[in-house]
Amino acid sequence: MTVNPPFRADIVGSFLRPAALAEARARFAAGDLSDDALRAAEDAAVVDLVAKQAENGLRVASDGEFRRSWWHFDFFGLLDGVEIVELDHGIQFQGVQTRPRGIEISGPIGFPADHPFLAHYRALQDDVAGTGLTPKFTIPAPTVLDFRLEPGHIDATYDGRDAITDDLVAAYRDALAAFYDAGARYLQFDDTAWAYLCSDVELAKARDRGIDTDGIAERYATLLNRILDGKPSDLVVTTHVCRGNFRSTWISSGGYEPVAEQLLGNTAYDGYFLEYDSERAGGFEPLRFLPAGDKVVELGLITTKTGDLEDADAIRRRIDEASAFAPLDQLALSPQCGFASTEEGNALTEDQQWAKIRSVVEIAGSVWG
Repeated sequence: MTVNPPFRADIVGSFLRPAALAEARARFAAGDLSDDALRAAEDAAVVDLVAKQAENGLRVASDGEFRRSWWHFDFFGLLDGVEIVELDHGIQFQGVQTRPRGIEISGPIGFPADHPFLAHYRALQDDVAGTGLTPKFTIPAPTVLDFRLEPGHIDATYDGRDAITDDLVAAYRDALAAFYDAGARYLQFDDTAWAYLCSDVELAKARDRGIDTDGIAERYATLLNRILDGKPSDLVVTTHVCRGNFRSTWISSGGYEPVAEQLLGNTAYDGYFLEYDSERAGGFEPLRFLPAGDKVVELGLITTKTGDLEDADAIRRRIDEASAFAPLDQLALSPQCGFASTEEGNALTEDQQWAKIRSVVEIAGSVWG
C-alpha cells in the first residue's frame, strides 16, 4: 500500500451531510442562524468526519465538501469575474433536474487572494494534524466552466468563449500557488467535461451552446497542461472524471476511448479517478494509453449511487481485468464518485456509505498488500 497520494484506497471527496449540518444550513438559509453559528456547525461536522475517515481505515481525509452546497458552483461563484445566476432550467439528469443555476462571466476572470476555499483548506489541514492522514482538497476543473457556459452569458470584456482561456489559465495557476502556499500537497480537479466528450448526446448539446467540439479533447489537454506546467514536484494534482452525480442519478454514457489518449497520455495529471461502476463507463481497454511511470488510475468500481455492497471477489476480478491494460502497480481503488456532489446527497444511508469505504480499504489491502 502506498504512503503517498494518490493512495491504493482513496476517495473522490464528498460525503453525505450529517443531519445536524443539514438542519443548520436550512436554518441559515431561512435567516434563523448566524454566519458564526453556521461556521461552528460546519467545523464540528468536519472534525467528526475526519475522525470517521481515520476510523474506517483511510490514509486520506477530505472535508466532505461540507462547507459548500454544490461541488462546482460554490468555487466558481467566488472567482473574480464569475457569477452564479438564475436560469430558466437546471441541469438535466435522468428523470430529475437540478436547481436552475448557471455560470455567467461578468468581468475579467481571476482567483482572489482571499478566496474562501483557502480558509476551508486551512481548517481541514488543522483538523487532520496529528492524525497521520493526508488532507485532500477538491475544486472543479476549469474545463467544467468552459463546457457549462451558455450563449449570452459572457460579458463584453471577452470577445466570445475562446477569449476567456488565458485568464482562466492564469486564475487556476494562481489558485494552485495559493493552495500550495497554504500547505496543500494533494489537490483534485473534479471534471464532468471529459465524460461528456465521450457522449454523442452531450456533444450535440455542446454544439447547440456554441462550442466547437472538433479537436476539443486536444484543446482541453492543452488548457490543463498550461495550468499544471511548472507546478511544484511535491504537489499531487489528480482529476475525477464524472458522468453526473445528483441524488443517485446520472447524465452521460460512453466509454473513455474517444478521450483516453489525450486525457491519460497527454495531460500532466498525477492520477485519474475513473468511474467504472456500470456498463455506461465501457471497458478497461482505454487504460492502455496510461504511460508507464508514476501516474495512477483509481478504478471507481464501488458505486456511491446505491447502498448495496459489492461482492469483494467480483471487484478483485475486475481489478485483475484492468491490469491486462495497465500495470497493477499503477492502479488503485476508490468509490466511483463522491457520496454527495450536492448537499442533497445520494440515496443511501451513512452506515452504507461507511461500509463502502471499509470495503475499498479492505479490497485494496488484499490486492496490493
